[in-house]
Amino acid sequence: MPTTKRKRTVPATPDEVWEVVGDPYHLPRWWPKVTRVESVDHAGFTQVMMTEKGRSVRADFRLTSLEEPAEIAWSQEIEGTPFARVLVSSDTVVRLEPDGDGTKVTIALSQSMKGMSKLGGPMVTNATKSLLDEALDGLAALYA
Repeated sequence: MPTTKRKRTVPATPDEVWEVVGDPYHLPRWWPKVTRVESVDHAGFTQVMMTEKGRSVRADFRLTSLEEPAEIAWSQEIEGTPFARVLVSSDTVVRLEPDGDGTKVTIALSQSMKGMSKLGGPMVTNATKSLLDEALDGLAALYA
């Protein structure tokens, strides 16, 4: 399963960053295209995203790791959703490490594509890099 990683140091303490990163309800503040988050509990959450055409899309996620204040990870529920046409799996890990006066944030997104979708590997990798860069930009902007 290909994994794309991006890193950035943000000018805030790990505890300050964790307040945002460790709570899925804050995803609309920093994660691209997420307009709201619903149904957050110990097992997972639902993201509501907006397409470029203005249509809402829902995606359900299962929390796979929650190690305060260092790591949160989630896996997208694929089976039985429109995402199943192109994805086998999609797993995200966000790690925080102290870095001088700030916090190094590393986001890793692993995606396994289905069937012919595999042929678009380089395009998917580039799109994933852009998505993660946007997420890091959004997070850094909260502390500017």
